[in-house]
Amino acid sequence: MAGVRGLARIITADEAVAAIPSGATVAVGGFVGAGHPEALSAALEKRFLETGSPRDLTLVYAAGQGDRAGRGLNHLAHEGLLKRVVGGHWNLAPKLGELALENKIEAYNLPQGVICFLYREIAAKRAGVFTKTGMHTFIDPLHMGGRLNQRTIAPLVERIILDGEPWLRYRTFPIHVSLIRATSADSMGNLSMEKEGLIGDVLPMAQAARNHGGIVIAQVERIVEQIHNPKSVCVPGILVDSITVADAALHAQTFGEQFNENYVSAPTQGATLERMLFSERKIIGRRALNEVRAGEVVNLGIGLPEAVASVAAETGRLGEFTLTLESGPIGGVPASGLSFGCSHFPEAVIDQPAQFDFYDGGGLDIAVLGAVEVDEEGSVNVSSFAGRIAGVGGFVNIAQNTRRLVFCCTFTAGDLEVEVKDHQLRIIREGKHAKFVQRVGQVCFHGPTAAANGQQVLYVTERAVFELTQSGLVLREVAPGIDPDKDIFPRMAFLPCSSQWRPMPSNCFINL
Repeated sequence: MAGVRGLARIITADEAVAAIPSGATVAVGGFVGAGHPEALSAALEKRFLETGSPRDLTLVYAAGQGDRAGRGLNHLAHEGLLKRVVGGHWNLAPKLGELALENKIEAYNLPQGVICFLYREIAAKRAGVFTKTGMHTFIDPLHMGGRLNQRTIAPLVERIILDGEPWLRYRTFPIHVSLIRATSADSMGNLSMEKEGLIGDVLPMAQAARNHGGIVIAQVERIVEQIHNPKSVCVPGILVDSITVADAALHAQTFGEQFNENYVSAPTQGATLERMLFSERKIIGRRALNEVRAGEVVNLGIGLPEAVASVAAETGRLGEFTLTLESGPIGGVPASGLSFGCSHFPEAVIDQPAQFDFYDGGGLDIAVLGAVEVDEEGSVNVSSFAGRIAGVGGFVNIAQNTRRLVFCCTFTAGDLEVEVKDHQLRIIREGKHAKFVQRVGQVCFHGPTAAANGQQVLYVTERAVFELTQSGLVLREVAPGIDPDKDIFPRMAFLPCSSQWRPMPSNCFINL
């Protein structure tokens, strides 16, 4: 006679992580702080420090998770606890980056979207993710294969030929433990996410562990008798082994806020943003916004590209186009800082793998992204600089597959100061570090491939705008008041093509 399925197993975080064996491959969900199971990652750190166990774990995660201090995946950054890390973004967990830089762990940086897809392929026991995303970048096995140090040897990416064309195959591997988070669990272990700002990749993570004989541990805010709408269940209880009810302090909606109703509310009259003070960032945001057309579907990167939303709000253009985030929100206004990954008043929130399906297939009309370095062939580095491992996150998926791109950066970095008088730009203090270099330190976006594929690419700074062509970078616009022979060319490690340039639009230089 078949057994009867029992009620969900509710245990403490300490009891839950005690089930993680040494040598396991552990997947952890979340995006910055949203959706990250902080109680579980903190308990795992506590157990290792007190008992020395578990050891030699392989950590797998798609989106970066942390606060650049002690929360998130920083909890797991201990020599001996980790053997290998396969991650999409590293900058929010600098303690992990230090282990990689010191050659104390095996370390890989793969595209965030690819890791999302890997969970689904692992769950289905398929052979891997087959994609062109990452080709001609440092993730391509012809270059570094996504490896971040000398200790890292095993190939996780390979080039193959399909129908006469080169593709990348990202190999699958078993997941033994998945640590996920939701808002509510019912008596049968079904999970819903009504107060979470995103869905993330909780379902494929849970399926991946379950189908490889592993365990799924869920952190929740509360236990309810029943989730009455079955369509609101994001992870069915048949996949969940144990549930931990977290204290409120360890279950904040993001690492920036305990709870913001805006992230789970339908659109109202429209979101309002605090007015952005005038700076070189605002000049860049204004110029980038000029490239966004009414009706377009848009992705804005974290950091400087966020200025586009601010100036769009000031000028009443925010409702003309649809902003999206790789974490899953569609519509609304992306949150910033440690709440990045959520959106104010989204129209919809889909799961992260589905969003990357849309992105990889060319669904975005335009993306506005940051850049750490740009070289003469138009290649861009966002992942490795100043002795740090930042990682690419969703950058490679978005940059490689979007029809039109605008890369935003100041022309130089480090204490740059500018002013505008009478619509003329003046450089008060030049930045210490060049951004336009002979060769980028790590290729995250490959200019020649983009040019060959017909992508339209601009590089917007506060004093000049460049365009990608088959011949490399061409100077297209110069800010009023700027002398290229004094303020542009001497500050670059190469001379761009500079046939005829025009003034940057005057609306960029209103001192407001």
